[in-house]
Amino acid sequence: MQSHDLIIIGAGLAGMRAALEGVKAGIDVAIVTKIHPLRSHSCAAQGGINAAIDPQDSRDSHAYDTVKGADYIGDEDAIELMCQEAPEAILEMDRMGTPFSRIEGGLIAQRAFGGASFNRTCYAADRTGQVLLHTLWEQLVKAGVKVYQECSVMRLVTDRAGAVSGVVAYDIKTGALFGLRGKGVLMATGGYGRVFLSNTNATTNTGDGMALALRAGAPLADMEFVQFHPTGLRTSGILVTEGARGEGGYLINALGERFMGKYAPNKLELASRDVVSRAEQTEIIEGRGKNGAIFLDLRHLGAEKILERLPQIRQLSLDLEGVDAIHAPIPVRPTAHYSMGGIRTDKLGASPLPGLYAAGEAACVSVHGANRLGGNSLLDTIVFGKITGAHCAASVKKETFRDFDNSAVEAVRANLADLKARPNKGLRPSALHHRMAGAMNLHCGVFRTPEGLDAGVAEIAGWRDDYTRIHLDDHADDFNIDLLRAVELGYLIDLAECILRGAQARPESRGAHSRTDHPNRDDDNWRKHTLSHWDGSLGAVTLSHEPVRTVGKAEYAPKVRTY
Repeated sequence: MQSHDLIIIGAGLAGMRAALEGVKAGIDVAIVTKIHPLRSHSCAAQGGINAAIDPQDSRDSHAYDTVKGADYIGDEDAIELMCQEAPEAILEMDRMGTPFSRIEGGLIAQRAFGGASFNRTCYAADRTGQVLLHTLWEQLVKAGVKVYQECSVMRLVTDRAGAVSGVVAYDIKTGALFGLRGKGVLMATGGYGRVFLSNTNATTNTGDGMALALRAGAPLADMEFVQFHPTGLRTSGILVTEGARGEGGYLINALGERFMGKYAPNKLELASRDVVSRAEQTEIIEGRGKNGAIFLDLRHLGAEKILERLPQIRQLSLDLEGVDAIHAPIPVRPTAHYSMGGIRTDKLGASPLPGLYAAGEAACVSVHGANRLGGNSLLDTIVFGKITGAHCAASVKKETFRDFDNSAVEAVRANLADLKARPNKGLRPSALHHRMAGAMNLHCGVFRTPEGLDAGVAEIAGWRDDYTRIHLDDHADDFNIDLLRAVELGYLIDLAECILRGAQARPESRGAHSRTDHPNRDDDNWRKHTLSHWDGSLGAVTLSHEPVRTVGKAEYAPKVRTY
């Protein structure tokens, strides 16, 4: 068995940034990732990263915009910390060599993004996540950080006191199982977009870290708040960056009308994402869409600007929709994109489960509350990757290795052997996943009805029952993706239950959670976080609640959110 002071699960921006802090602190840090680090989903982030680096902007303004965008359910101490640290985080990435787009004089270029009162989104054309990821990967290679590539974590191991002592990992390349002992484990596994049939996420985004933490005894927070991005491509759901609207793109319906003036008369297309998604869905429901979509019109920007600022978007539209954005509007629709919820942590990334930490989309700090502002997700990964990494390093230096129960490895081995030994008949994992994800889109989408949520919750028992009867077509040891997808499906079912039960239990509309039977926000009763817990005796998710962390500033008091 290998041992490391800190084991980081996930090699996206949050995991890499945390690893660098571990190196700086002189601890033994290792990363476990089920794909090569440069294929992490952070690479798909397009539009930009927020920071008040312009002298005319302010960190306080950034914090206010974030509190408002979160629909007054974000934790204000964490929001202020993120926005205060943002400028230095960006300039630090700049010093590492991140090739940001520039304006005359060499300053980092910034563009407008939704819900912001200043053009504070730094960017690198429409591939910002990619350049940040490559920059950090260079630093990790330089530092010689140990990376267990193409290894999927199957279980969090805890000692008799319930503290995390390591993980059980599965080597996808060989089929071997092995234990990794650590004084601390940091989950940086990203989101769970594959819970929904139509989503902007990679196929690897199956919420592994959240589900493993849930089963190990850590609470998840605010899972009902799922962000639907306004501009996913109609057919594939693949993301069209908010930067397209930041550069001046219009949203039009099938009649050619620019409709956002009806819904957000001041900010128009650059209202917050929840507002724009509901506006688009309303246009579609009321018959002003075409084939389930509305349109993003970039034609007036001109070919030169599109090719300079949005080249990837033009190519994606050409390849996947057969539309050249220089000459025709792009068909788009709201698509599941991001989780505001995740493993509950304090503002330093520590979960209530001793030895377990989380950062990035896998965590709920909560800086995004009920609705994330575009450009704040990359910022979240960089800022809290750094903060959590430093906190982990300081913590594990004071710890000794806890007892690692090897029976956890054998339990996982038995589970995988059972899946592989089943006869080739019955239900395939892909069929069950398609049914579950389709139900999530139907019952827990942009607009949620009581009947739909009740129907979704009623289906959970059937999904769990059918999961016990799935079979595999592939029984090999090496690169058995069929086996990996079957395990990941179990994670998705757990997270789907958290989302549905949380949405069913919250009788209000706030941010991305929009109930047709409760169209207004209820600050008196529901300005609080939902916590999801795994109850092993029931074999189900249970809920509790905790208050929002506030700092007492009058300007943060809840008010009607208009754009």
